[in-house]
Amino acid sequence: MIVTRFAPSPTGLLHLGHAFAAIKAFEAGEQFILRIEDLDTARCRDEFVEAIFEDLHWLGIGWREPVLRQSERTAAYQEALHKLHAAGLTYPCFCTRKDIAGEIARAAEAPSGPDGPIYPGTCRSLTQTERDERLAVGVPHALRLDVTKAAEQVGSLTFEEPGQSIDGKMGTIHAQPQLFGDIVLARKDLPASYHLAVVVDDAHQGVTLVTRGEDLFAASHVQRLLQALLDLPEPRYAHHKLILDDSGKKFSKRDKAITLRALREDGWTPAKIRSTLRL
Repeated sequence: MIVTRFAPSPTGLLHLGHAFAAIKAFEAGEQFILRIEDLDTARCRDEFVEAIFEDLHWLGIGWREPVLRQSERTAAYQEALHKLHAAGLTYPCFCTRKDIAGEIARAAEAPSGPDGPIYPGTCRSLTQTERDERLAVGVPHALRLDVTKAAEQVGSLTFEEPGQSIDGKMGTIHAQPQLFGDIVLARKDLPASYHLAVVVDDAHQGVTLVTRGEDLFAASHVQRLLQALLDLPEPRYAHHKLILDDSGKKFSKRDKAITLRALREDGWTPAKIRSTLRL
């Protein structure tokens, strides 16, 4: 059975880009899952969760119950973090954003990844004594994955892209987990990063096909590494085009993009949404 999912964050109302992603996922699978990614408690709102349900029902999309909320999954993420820590693959990072920016500015050549400059690994070289001293006095820190060590542990990895992928290839893609550097796995205000939570939850919910925008294609590389480290099943991937506004920019909640609620109130129908999105 092909199991797909749509996993929005309830930080605003859904827009046309969300509609495209939800419909693509719904139509690609035999069973469809809705997951609410609400780990960012400072920005997530219950009112937006209800709005997500309302918008998807209006589009004619149904899902398997119950709906999983990541805010209720902290224990599962802690278990995954413990496993990575026990394998010697994590380390505390005490750098602030300002510290990291300074290190990058001072570097002769700062490597870049899909999200910009890569963390230079400043805290990776701290001794255990130095780490223990800082932890003992409560210095704020994030937990990072030693990607180089992790990649060496699992060896060569691949993932499957059954359709046309962003780099023009299809079929078997060779993973390059170092693309993002030593990713953050968790921090004080976030029990799990996107990368960690998504692989743990996809495995828990039996997702077999991950459909999402091509802007997340690179994320598959590091997520494939986490799946291997945590002994989780590997889904297939299908990355689709992004829906852009009239200026050629991706729709965004921050840009106050046209919402499905506003379009519905303006007389749009689900059929018109599909026609506009060429679905």
